[in-house]
Order: sequence, then C-alpha cells, then structure tokens
Amino acid sequence: MFRVLNEKESIALLMLNYIGNLSYIFREKPFVLPITYFFDLANNVIIGYSAEGHKINAMRKNNNVSLSVSDLESINDWKSVLAHGTFQELSGSAAKAKLHQFSLGVKDLIINKEHRKLDYISEFSSKIDKDQMPVVFQIKVNEITGRMRMRHTSED
Repeated sequence: MFRVLNEKESIALLMLNYIGNLSYIFREKPFVLPITYFFDLANNVIIGYSAEGHKINAMRKNNNVSLSVSDLESINDWKSVLAHGTFQELSGSAAKAKLHQFSLGVKDLIINKEHRKLDYISEFSSKIDKDQMPVVFQIKVNEITGRMRMRHTSED
C-alpha cells in the first residue's frame, strides 16, 4: 500500500536522517550524488558543505536543486522525501556558524541513530582539508513531498 506523507511526516524524515542524494543541473544534465546534510527546521534550510569542485560550480550557475532522503526497510517497506529548493552559498561568520550547527546536529543524529560517539567532523567526511575552510551552503526549502510504502500484514 502506497500513501503520501503529510508535511509533518516529510519533515520528520528529513530531520531524522543525515545522508541524502543531492540533485543539481550542470550543462543541462542532471547529476545526483550522496551528501551529508543537516536540516535546520527553524530556518527551513538544509545545511551542507563541500570542497570546491564540480557540484559547487554547478550550483553556483544553476541554484535550483533538490535533496532526496529515504528510509529503506525492504522493497515493500520504505519512506522517501524530496525537498526542492534554492542553493545559497554562505561566507564569513554566517558560514562558520552554520558549519558549527551542522557539525553538532549531525553528531547528535549519528549518536542517537548508530549509538556511537564521534570526536571530529573528519570522522564522517574525509573530503575537507583541516587547513582550508570548506564551501558552506544551505538549501532554502521551497517544497517538500513524501511517499511511503507499507507492507501488508495478515491483519490488514
């Protein structure tokens, strides 16, 4: 049985996860890749960071992006959410504050979900050089949709 998630359920799925698939356009072609993210509910933004490179250059040119997040139990038992939004690059103290919020938020999610402690941000991202500030960005969420499939039980 399929059903549409309501807004509250969709937001909850986004909030309770930290790995999603970022979609962006480069030279009229869609690209999708996994990223670590944190959803800032108070500001309705998805926070992320990256080293300079392909995806950052692409998002600077076309700031329409989306993030897909799924919880997969089995082929017949899953939830998925798609957040459409606008890429916004941050700099200076705003970037540092968001990166700090990201770090604390993701650490809490990992501790709660995987029951293990993290000492450094580098444990869940090997891409960032210690001496170089990454490109910090947020995605202002404009639309969020979700779906789920629940397996049938004998009690249905």
